[in-house]
Amino acid sequence: MTDQNSQRVDFDAVETPWFLKKASLLTAGATFALVAVSLIMWRHSRNHGPQAPDLPLVTVTVPGQSSYALSVNFTGAIIARYDVPIGIEGEGGRVLSLHAEAGDVVKRGQILARLDTAVIGPQVASLRAALEQARADAELAMADYHRAQKIADSVGALSKEEVERRHTLAMTTAARVRTAEAQLAEAEARLRRTDIVAPEDGIVLTRSAEIGQAMTAGSPALFRMARGGEVEMKAQVAEQDLPKLQVGQDVSVTVTGVQNPFAGKVRLLAAVIDPMSRLAEVRITLPKDPLLRPGAFAHGTAVVGHDERPLVPQTALLSDSGGSYVLVVGSDNKVVRRGVRYGDAQSGGVAILEGLTGDERVVATAGAFLKEGESVRVIGRGKSTP
Repeated sequence: MTDQNSQRVDFDAVETPWFLKKASLLTAGATFALVAVSLIMWRHSRNHGPQAPDLPLVTVTVPGQSSYALSVNFTGAIIARYDVPIGIEGEGGRVLSLHAEAGDVVKRGQILARLDTAVIGPQVASLRAALEQARADAELAMADYHRAQKIADSVGALSKEEVERRHTLAMTTAARVRTAEAQLAEAEARLRRTDIVAPEDGIVLTRSAEIGQAMTAGSPALFRMARGGEVEMKAQVAEQDLPKLQVGQDVSVTVTGVQNPFAGKVRLLAAVIDPMSRLAEVRITLPKDPLLRPGAFAHGTAVVGHDERPLVPQTALLSDSGGSYVLVVGSDNKVVRRGVRYGDAQSGGVAILEGLTGDERVVATAGAFLKEGESVRVIGRGKSTP
């Protein structure tokens, strides 16, 4: 190639400017440094995993050993200790009036209901009149006998046979009086049975009678009452727990809908165990309280001893198809699953019966978001360790 002066230009011989040479060197150096840093970071992440700030932060607790109350739990219902049915005695009749309702406190002999006396009432009146007539006849016959006896003794105007006849007549009329008295007493007893009364002091539990209802001797009970107002808990206890209980043992009873528990005592332990359910009956004496209503569902707890067990928060317990477990942070700060068997909840947490010694670092919360083998940062007892 030639220029305007027809002189040939040699490009290979043209010298590159100094500033272009310096820029190329700077670019090459920056590129090399960037590649080197990237290589170092890649190798570090490959060998050491995620950076410490990226690890999940968890709260752990070291449960140690705490006093644990060994208890027996059972469920049942509140019942009347002496449930007394009150029904019809005698012939029965229609209910004329009602004088008590369920929940009423009644005294012995108090009238609960009255039956119709339209039939038995006139019978009693008739027998009462017959008794009065029999007594009058007996008095007249006895007076006649005494007069005859005096005449025979004084003037001898009456024969001995006549005196004996009049004596027999007096005895016969006296017997008729006793017969009339017995018949009247029976009728009056039937009349009294038309008054349905409370046999003992207590509380009326149920009333099935209605005014106008025809009742007979075979009819169901008109009322049911708790004699003395006493109630108790009737519960079922597992076969293996029955030997741990004893008569007179203290029991804490809670009733559905009532916040405060009731103090009770074991009154009766079953002599036999149901061969089908493997449960035994236990009766718990309870105090008189209007909140203890027969039929209410109840839960009983009896403390039968004490032991030392680890206590963990309720939030530390997890469960899945494999059973109950907790997550433990090992010395390498990795999460490990630990299967456990737990007992009752205590004031300090849930007692772990099997699976922990108490020296482990147990994940207290949010364990469900962790995976076994995952590395974590630990915080516990106010201190954090990376």
